[in-house]
Amino acid sequence: MSDRAVTSQSNVPVQAERRSLAIFSGRRGLKRREAVLAYLFLSPAIIIIGLFGLFPLVFSAYQSTRAGLNNVVGRPDGLGQYVRSMDNLAYVLAFWMALFLVVVAVRQINEMLSAARAKEENPWRWLLPGALNAAGLGLLLWFVFVFMPGLLEIGEQLVGFTAEERNELFPQLLREAWSTTGASTIFFYGVLALILSGVAYFFIQRNSPPTLRDSFYTGKLTTAVFMTVLAVALTWLTYGEIQTAYAEALEAGESLAIWAQIVTISAGFMLLLLSWLVWRTAAHRESNLQTGLRFLGAILLMVGGWVLISELPVVIAEGDKDWWIGLRTTIYYVIGTLPAELGFGLVLATLLYQNIKAKGLFRMIFFLPYITPAVGAAAVFKVLFSGNPTGTMNTVLASLGFPPLGWLNEPNGINQLIGEALNINIPAWAAGPSLALVVAIIFGIWKFTGYNVVFFLAGLGNISREYYEAASMDGAGRWAQFRHITLPLLSPITYFLTIFGVIGTFKAFNTIFVLRSRAALGTMDTASLVIFDAFNRDTRIGYAAALGIVLLIVILSATALLDRVAKGRVFYG
Repeated sequence: MSDRAVTSQSNVPVQAERRSLAIFSGRRGLKRREAVLAYLFLSPAIIIIGLFGLFPLVFSAYQSTRAGLNNVVGRPDGLGQYVRSMDNLAYVLAFWMALFLVVVAVRQINEMLSAARAKEENPWRWLLPGALNAAGLGLLLWFVFVFMPGLLEIGEQLVGFTAEERNELFPQLLREAWSTTGASTIFFYGVLALILSGVAYFFIQRNSPPTLRDSFYTGKLTTAVFMTVLAVALTWLTYGEIQTAYAEALEAGESLAIWAQIVTISAGFMLLLLSWLVWRTAAHRESNLQTGLRFLGAILLMVGGWVLISELPVVIAEGDKDWWIGLRTTIYYVIGTLPAELGFGLVLATLLYQNIKAKGLFRMIFFLPYITPAVGAAAVFKVLFSGNPTGTMNTVLASLGFPPLGWLNEPNGINQLIGEALNINIPAWAAGPSLALVVAIIFGIWKFTGYNVVFFLAGLGNISREYYEAASMDGAGRWAQFRHITLPLLSPITYFLTIFGVIGTFKAFNTIFVLRSRAALGTMDTASLVIFDAFNRDTRIGYAAALGIVLLIVILSATALLDRVAKGRVFYG
């Protein structure tokens, strides 16, 4: 009897262990083990990205909804900071952002249904865990916006106390902020939703036919539901802000044209988008008549779109002048630096790839500007391009018989200066970038061309010589080989450098900050410098956060547009 009792008791932990390990057995168990192992390895990176990447972005979005000078917390202001920068265009942008989120949700559903139809599976059974997961993420995001004011007010409440008193008061104030704002309830509901999502996911997985796409379906549904919730929240917020603006204008006896501008500008952009779609389909028509009609229709739609968005200058004039000038300056800087960096980089890489002497030395020389400390190099350029008549560049111009220039102190546009030299009257809208900004463009080209050379050299080294030998046997010259072999096979490198160049130039700050001078009258201030001045000089923290979010949207839009245009032109061999 005793032996049987001991045996039965000893089997209990073994059976429990087998039951606990059952979820990691079989085909699905292998997938779970791989997923757990992958997330364990990725957890440090996820934590770091969450703390230093995602949280600052969420905090900036939160701060952009607050108002106040020299106050970290500020009062709730909704879209007020965005309206101050862009006037009624902020409402247009908000509605289009909501529409974009809906489009993302629809695309996620379409991708899920396409995969499900190919495998003849039912993906909708994963809607419950996906919806619970999205609800949990939404509640945690809401928790940040609810808990953040109380958390930030702790710093102001501790002013005037000693270090020991602050150490004693901080936990108490933290508990008060946690409990009185209702943040604790929202946080617990969010965590509960995520736990229920995991339970529902595991239950449905155990009671459904085996598939390796359960996490794929759940992820797509989570994204679709979360994006839909964000779109609804953004639409509700924007509509409420518009109604509040109309109510305040009615009390003040003023009239507003917010809805008219929203409809007009949105319709104009829709017509421009439709004209582009019609233009793309014109080349695939069977007859010349159909092609001509398509082109004519696209042109008419384009004209109608431009007529409708003619309201844009009026809206822009009502916004922050410094912000729009800074954004225009940034576009000048991007257009002036990026094509030249890519072009010079490609030419130099092609020359350095030839069989020439000391090409290793030349490669090092061209790469030196990139590894040179940016601030020190900018300080040297500031001395070289000084506006003093005895400056280095003005001395060179004087030796060549030209009058001295203001260089970094010159606020007039480069086209205006050329027009004055040729006695041609250039209108203000065609003035172009200031001479001071041209110096910054020259510095950017000098610094980053060598960076592009290295990548182009790596791309040239991966092109097989057999292509050139075959082309030579067919009678192709050097230019034909470069155009039809080198350029297409370097298109992935060019695409990569273009994307990163657009992102980098839109965020340009440190070198221009060193180069700029007050005499240039702000004509060198890119968007990043305008944001910095709003934060550091004017202490408008919420407004600076709003401008940062707008700049992020501009960069993402430019990157997406560039990706859309260049995607079909990249040849991967």
